[in-house]
Amino acid sequence: MRLNHRFVEHIPERLEPGVLYVSMEYATSAHSCCCGCGEEVVTPFTPTDWKMTFDGETISLRPSIGNWTLKCRSHYVIDCGNVIEAGPWSDEQIEAERRRDRASKAHFYGQAPAAKASVQAVSVKPAPSFWHRVWNWISGR
Repeated sequence: MRLNHRFVEHIPERLEPGVLYVSMEYATSAHSCCCGCGEEVVTPFTPTDWKMTFDGETISLRPSIGNWTLKCRSHYVIDCGNVIEAGPWSDEQIEAERRRDRASKAHFYGQAPAAKASVQAVSVKPAPSFWHRVWNWISGR
């Protein structure tokens, strides 16, 4: 399968299958799940989430997209517009990745990992300006 990218300011309410919508203004992309289930998949571009690479013709997203909360539980990589199916993960692998992701976010945003039963206020770093994101993209950061 292949995804054609479309740069947009706002992600449309209805996603066309086979299209990766990319909003640089909101540092995110969205597409209809590549398994064909039709669910919306959103990938925010942040230091702790996904990275998007545009080579002038195609888009790649890293890391892989694991739709663990969807019924399909699909898992794939988008590389130069090509969708490469990745193997399924066990419940243990998914939980380990969720723990790693929480720890990564806590470390990056300067928070101690929250205990499961406690509620913790979350301070959010303001999003970098458009020009800052463009400069980071140009300089490969």
